[in-house]
Amino acid sequence: MSWKIIEKYRRILAGEEGASPRAWGGKLTVCLVYPNRYSMGMSNLGLQTVHAQLNAYPDVVCERAFLPDPDDLKEYEKSRTSLLSLESQRPLTDFHLIAFSVSFESDYLNLPAIFRLAGIPPLSTERSDSYPLVMAGGAALFLNPEPVADFLDLVCIGESEPLLPPLLELLRNGAGEGRRELLAQAAGLPGIYIPSLYEVEYDGMGIAERRALTGAPDRIERQWSRHLDRHATTSEILTPQTEFADMYLIELSRGCPRGCRFCAAGFIYHPYRQRSLEEIKNQVRKGLRERHKLGLVGAAVSDFRGIGELCRFILQEGGKVSVSSLRLDQLDDDMIAVLKASGHKTVALAPEGGSQRLRDLVKKDITEDQILAACDRLIGSDILNLKLYFIIGLPTESSADLEELVALVGKIRDRVIAAAKANRRLGEVVLSVNPFVPKPFTPFQWCGMEEMKSLEQKAKFLHQAFSRLSNVRLHMESPREAYLQALLSRGDRRLAALLLRADETGSWKRAAKALQLDTDGWVYRTIPLDETLPWDFIAGGSRERLIGEYRLAFAVRST
Repeated sequence: MSWKIIEKYRRILAGEEGASPRAWGGKLTVCLVYPNRYSMGMSNLGLQTVHAQLNAYPDVVCERAFLPDPDDLKEYEKSRTSLLSLESQRPLTDFHLIAFSVSFESDYLNLPAIFRLAGIPPLSTERSDSYPLVMAGGAALFLNPEPVADFLDLVCIGESEPLLPPLLELLRNGAGEGRRELLAQAAGLPGIYIPSLYEVEYDGMGIAERRALTGAPDRIERQWSRHLDRHATTSEILTPQTEFADMYLIELSRGCPRGCRFCAAGFIYHPYRQRSLEEIKNQVRKGLRERHKLGLVGAAVSDFRGIGELCRFILQEGGKVSVSSLRLDQLDDDMIAVLKASGHKTVALAPEGGSQRLRDLVKKDITEDQILAACDRLIGSDILNLKLYFIIGLPTESSADLEELVALVGKIRDRVIAAAKANRRLGEVVLSVNPFVPKPFTPFQWCGMEEMKSLEQKAKFLHQAFSRLSNVRLHMESPREAYLQALLSRGDRRLAALLLRADETGSWKRAAKALQLDTDGWVYRTIPLDETLPWDFIAGGSRERLIGEYRLAFAVRST
């Protein structure tokens, strides 16, 4: 065992605020694993929430583990140390349960490495009763767990608040039972998916048949919390080694009432729910004892009823407000004043579509006049740095749409430069442009992603267009990274072999070539509306509603 790793973990713990490692003493032991670096994992409010929920039970001990940093990884391999938990520095094999928290599909690639480092067979069929049970939850899993289904004993489909109590009761009471018996019982719990109890036959890129074995339900109902006020979702452990080191995070709401056709958050967290203003004020008071800056979290922060009163309350209490982005049509003078008082130098807005036609296609419900009016308000309040989010490669996008995007940015830039000269200050427009990735449970789940060469040509066009404009910076997600995300978003169980081989070779592309997998078929294919999708076994909303929105979107195109 490496003392170098142990000492580093103890230094990390010493730098945390709010962590309280617990004695084991005959309790159900859980290792909550975030399949990425510590700094990424501890920036994730979902991980912190589940960690706090599990440790709220007196007979449960929940510790954390992460994908080691590159230097630590070398030390693990050099010393042949098994992957250790952060709190007690125990091997993962010492725990009763390993629980992965996965928010992003790209982290699926890291699961085989974690199994390898922990000395645990990655395939559930290869694990005997002597190994911990392995489960997973998080947004990526209740979008589409199938690419990693063969690695997992059970999957939590939905939000943790309603899922955890019955599952923990079963695990505590069934501690003496074998794995197979325990999983058979777990299959009867709401929202619990047992991949081994289903058989899938494929027909080309599609699914020919999916069969539930004896005792397993045909469909898994996504679980959601009906009473958010009963469960605070805030920063529980503060550490300097995160993106939000100077901030205390508070979740205001879940879901989004807007229903943009490309965005999964509005569909997988449906229905839209928000906490009461009074409960949020209580959380604000608690948070201000820890940090002066409060990060307000939610897919639709601007839509929170009472957002103006809440922000004024935070300022009155001596705090500052931080938000990731704001709705263009909800931006008013009071909100801008709060942002200025909180020290915001940059405000992020999300037009998404570069042209009005594309904004209508995705159901963004904002016009160019609204975009420019919002920018005018910010610039008029001396906020001269704007960050704008756009998507390229949306279905039916043409060169005319890209030219309209460039023209829109030019109009915004001209406003920034004029105000900057008048105020004798610098101003800048930063563009964050991401390729469209079709996501499960959205109306665009049937759409194929635009091909790589076409996206690269569009990226080149934008780089050339904006390189001629001063005070404009372009950041663009790599089309290759978007391709991988689309593959893992739309794939099925056949991708487990790719993930395992990628861990061996260090490249998912080499793995796909060696296995002769047609990854383009998953990524680029437009799927017929009547085809069975890999994630169709999850009852997470109305398929008819999604089909209706899909047809409406392309009816807009033709008018």
